[in-house]
Amino acid sequence: MRSDISTEKKPKIFRSGFQGYMDLYGDPLTVAEYLNAHQGWFCRCAKPMNTVSLGDDQYLIVIGNFGALGYEIEPKMAVVLHRPKNQLYLMHSIPINDSPPQGYEIDYRATMKLEELNCLSTKATRVIWNLDLKVAVEFPKFIDRLPHHIVQSSGERLLDKIVHQVSQRLTYRVQQDFHTTHSLPMPPKSSRGTISQDVYSEIPV
Repeated sequence: MRSDISTEKKPKIFRSGFQGYMDLYGDPLTVAEYLNAHQGWFCRCAKPMNTVSLGDDQYLIVIGNFGALGYEIEPKMAVVLHRPKNQLYLMHSIPINDSPPQGYEIDYRATMKLEELNCLSTKATRVIWNLDLKVAVEFPKFIDRLPHHIVQSSGERLLDKIVHQVSQRLTYRVQQDFHTTHSLPMPPKSSRGTISQDVYSEIPV
């Protein structure tokens, strides 16, 4: 992180939201049992992101190196995966213990719910997920000299790109891991998808 962070101005806020789905060849109970045992698949499926278990259903994720407008950052966040309530899974960011100021704050919220599919040939469950991500960044002084609309649009495009790529990769890896674990064939590409949300919905914590 650069040392010339400006503390006189408020941080710039960027927000991104996506929703998507993935289909798994299994009944809802089998899928729920797999998702509940996230200690066995979360770190494995999150690769190539560096992910470390913090215990108590919590993980530290180093997302990678990203940059725009000559400014680079390696964001990381800690998250907690809650046990499902009323068939709704909640995941959200939490403070990173003993972490020095990073120049940014991440507010990440996501949900998953299971929906049984009516298939003639096999049992299947659709996992429907939503995520809402808000990032506040304290930019170096040289970024403040740029027009606000350029910084805002560039930051939002970069954030959308990161979230979309990570979501697609994680969805594919979880789908692949589930079917490999259960010795089942991998569903077709049409069995998973991601779309951007134009209107952000509040996800409870």
